[in-house]
Amino acid sequence: MKEASAEPAGAVPTTDAEATTIAAAVRSPLSYAVVPPDVWALARGIAAVRGETMPPPIRTITRAVDRLGPARARAVLGQALTVEAQGGLTLPDGRRRTPGGTFFYLVRTSDAISREDKDDIFPRQGGRPMRAGGSGTPAAPAPVAWTNEIFHALARQLQQDPGRATSVKITVIGRPGASVEQGQAVALALTSEKVPDLPKGLPAPPAGTRYTVFVARKPWAKVAEALTADAEDAAIIEGYTALDARVEGIAVYVTSATTKRLQAAKRVAQSVATP
Repeated sequence: MKEASAEPAGAVPTTDAEATTIAAAVRSPLSYAVVPPDVWALARGIAAVRGETMPPPIRTITRAVDRLGPARARAVLGQALTVEAQGGLTLPDGRRRTPGGTFFYLVRTSDAISREDKDDIFPRQGGRPMRAGGSGTPAAPAPVAWTNEIFHALARQLQQDPGRATSVKITVIGRPGASVEQGQAVALALTSEKVPDLPKGLPAPPAGTRYTVFVARKPWAKVAEALTADAEDAAIIEGYTALDARVEGIAVYVTSATTKRLQAAKRVAQSVATP
């Protein structure tokens, strides 16, 4: 185990009084003596590298080192340094995250760190997570002007570590316009002009989204017949969706198709058949 004297050069200077205060926050109500010297030395070293000089963020870094262990904490630090060398991370408003903010962001979003560990590193007050360097009262996020620059910055940031979708499904409801038969498939076109009410803070999606739909010819025949017979009916199309350059937009590959009237009639028949 390293002694406190082995802390990295340039570590943040901290008085005994500050050390006691920070330690109390790390392992309250235990005393500073229970924080191992190697944990304390590494935490102060990370704080120095990340440019954190105030006690609140140093407390959070100390909790991270104490909870994750020196090896995992150094691994996150290495990731943060790599991200910074590649241009850093940006906030939703386009500003660049501070080096310390990048470290905390990687801790919060890492799939390798358990929820229990994250809750210990970022204690909750009133059921909400504390900010890494704050007093426990989360600041209200400022409104975001969703400019093209912000969208582009977010896309670059998210592409660094995308997750994996295990299932994707889209439902399109409406009346198709033009249709073209191609062998055993039928290609349809629909355009969505209506934008629903979205939760506050989300960017507004573009209007006039076009969908090119590919459906098997045989099951579509019944749907097409129902739509022709009733001008008020609407198709209900479910399937896999993808951004497809071949159609210059969004493509939908249909797994099931019906209409509102056909669906209602099926439910009535099922209810009658049920004793």
